[in-house]
Amino acid sequence: MSAPVIGVLALQGDVPEHLTALTVAGAVAGPVRRPEELARVDGLVVPGGESTTISKLAALFGLMEPLRARVRDGMPVYGTCAGMILLADKILDPRAGQETIGGIDMIVRRNAFGRQNESFEAAVDVRGVEGDPVEGVFIRAPWVESVGAETEVLAEHDGHIVAVRQGNALATSFHPELTGDHRMHALFVAMVRGNRTPESL
Repeated sequence: MSAPVIGVLALQGDVPEHLTALTVAGAVAGPVRRPEELARVDGLVVPGGESTTISKLAALFGLMEPLRARVRDGMPVYGTCAGMILLADKILDPRAGQETIGGIDMIVRRNAFGRQNESFEAAVDVRGVEGDPVEGVFIRAPWVESVGAETEVLAEHDGHIVAVRQGNALATSFHPELTGDHRMHALFVAMVRGNRTPESL
């Protein structure tokens, strides 16, 4: 079975760290900045950063509508921190003109865990990840206020939802790419493998 090709949306954020984690987890990983690069991948990671900036750059690069179309068509996608915000169907407190890719029936609150100087790490039990809890790095992190009937809650921290999955879409409030623990990326790589057609294996 050939390795799945997984892109990292490379407009802002921890792109090199995600590329490394995906490679360790068994994928062929590369940056995605243009629609033609998006068209070549089997799955996509939307990294942390600043969600408003990423959405504006995605529109500027002609990526927002292709991203929405691929997600609607079932392309596996994984959003971390700002990426979680971008995959939400609704933001509780959006900035003026802020857009999302959508794909997960959830309402997200931006910067819910506090400002940059209130960043922290915490052990998080994630459903579907075997072994010890995942070490979550929370940096100006959002949390999920509520989810729809089709969205599965995978983890909570201090009573707040911090990891969800809906079909082929996965999202976490925290940054797994910063810890050296690649199990979240391995979970996503497994999702991408499971979504591939027999002809692409």
